[in-house]
Amino acid sequence: MARSPDITVAAIAETAGRFLCVEERINHRLVFNQPAGHVERGESLLEAVVREVQEETAWRFTPESLLGIYLWRRPRSGRATLRFAFTGSVSAHDPRQRLDHGIVRTHWLTVEELRAAAGRLRSPLVLRCIEDYLAGIRGCLADVAALDLESAARAAPTAQL
Repeated sequence: MARSPDITVAAIAETAGRFLCVEERINHRLVFNQPAGHVERGESLLEAVVREVQEETAWRFTPESLLGIYLWRRPRSGRATLRFAFTGSVSAHDPRQRLDHGIVRTHWLTVEELRAAAGRLRSPLVLRCIEDYLAGIRGCLADVAALDLESAARAAPTAQL
């Protein structure tokens, strides 16, 4: 039986041409990613993305639109990740808040800086989400607002990168 994909959320927040990113340690390597993480049991996708941004960056995130749903398989393991990416704005930063385990620091990077760091991106989804955002792709939050972990997993067969 096929293994279910990891269900994750990611936040795309842009201010003055710079995107909120985290620098995190994954397998002894420093990589860049959007604030992102797994959906926990009992929470909706929107609750998960707000929580993940707060934990990883100390910013309060307000989702404004669904950017897209992306299915990516790790080349070595074949393990699949189903990412629900949201655009939105941030406010109420708490510089005293301790960041989530593994997060080294946050950055506001331009698309050019992210392209130059392509070898240090956690996955190809990082740049793909930025490029889709810059292309003006936006979806309705209502389409996924009520989805939780189980209902998001059922959507997996139709999602693609």
